[in-house]
Amino acid sequence: MILGRQGAGKGTQCVRMARHYVVPHISTGDVFRAAVKEGTDLGVKAAEYIDAGKLIPDDIVIGVVRDRLEQPDVRSRGFVLDGFPRTAVQADALESELTDLGLPLDLAIDLEVPEDVVLQRLAARRVCSTCATNYSTAQPPHVNWTCDVCGGEVVQRADDTENAIRARLSAYDEQTAPLIAWFESKDLLATIEGLGTADEVTQRLVRAVDQRRLG
Repeated sequence: MILGRQGAGKGTQCVRMARHYVVPHISTGDVFRAAVKEGTDLGVKAAEYIDAGKLIPDDIVIGVVRDRLEQPDVRSRGFVLDGFPRTAVQADALESELTDLGLPLDLAIDLEVPEDVVLQRLAARRVCSTCATNYSTAQPPHVNWTCDVCGGEVVQRADDTENAIRARLSAYDEQTAPLIAWFESKDLLATIEGLGTADEVTQRLVRAVDQRRLG
């Protein structure tokens, strides 16, 4: 899994790592955004938190992740977690669930990017409304804000307003940053610099994972 503030490039790197190792990319953000778009009961509840830039309550998030981790593709190949865990309660639940499933937790990566850079990135971020591929105003899709991957419409997320961004960063500092100590205490943390090109950051992440896997 990759930890880090929103806008640190975490989502893009999770996708890249999942493709590199040919494993499922489990993004809680994608799951909840799909529910919001479909207007499900869960989506309506989640929208209240997402639009306000707040974290969705632990019990809802844990249930979603538990269901996903029990799918066959996860058991056979492993996975990359994106957006989970974000609190110590979620980390404890993840550890318990993986123990029950007989799956190892190999590594958590803290992707470090300065806050001013995060703010700039989020303000410029654009996302495919269909497949969630990330773009920016500086690096848009090739044709008229149409996704290069699936042809979906590329838009600015509703929760990428300045107020919502600052609220998410505050929530991260208060609730998620303590996870660093949680993973460190279990010798499961690697800290990676998140500045540089996407390829450069990916290479750093792959080195960290391979070093852990190869011992």
